[in-house]
Amino acid sequence: MDIKDIKALIKLVTETDITEFEMENADEKIIVKRGTSQEIVQVSAPQMMASPAQFAAPPAAAAVPAPAAAPVVEAVQGLTINSPIVGTFYRKPGPDADNYADVGSVIETGGTVCLVEAMKMFNEIEAEFKCKILEILKDDAVPVEFGEPLFRVEAL
Repeated sequence: MDIKDIKALIKLVTETDITEFEMENADEKIIVKRGTSQEIVQVSAPQMMASPAQFAAPPAAAAVPAPAAAPVVEAVQGLTINSPIVGTFYRKPGPDADNYADVGSVIETGGTVCLVEAMKMFNEIEAEFKCKILEILKDDAVPVEFGEPLFRVEAL
């Protein structure tokens, strides 16, 4: 199977409700999987790791940075809406359009929160449940990886 056929197969899968396609013959086996829903993950507060500078500093200086740890812990708590695919993150449908979601926006179940472009196709990322956007974790038009958090949300 050549790359043109593979691209056509991927396009067919992304334009339909198919979530998984598998084809096998004597010479090759192809499996195409597509996530249809966002993965919602509860993240616990991370353990504070000492930076290389703290190892070089005297022991008394290493204990001083504790107040700076509070914003880091606050930023990762709660539910997140993650990217179901690798691509480019966009907050709005076009250059002159309004953002799908801003901090404080309430998004209904199935409401679009952003777009992720992959292979010249714009995929709408939808909220799996009614939620309020607490934080936007990515800038507009930046690359994102599969499973990477895009929004921190509060379930309503």
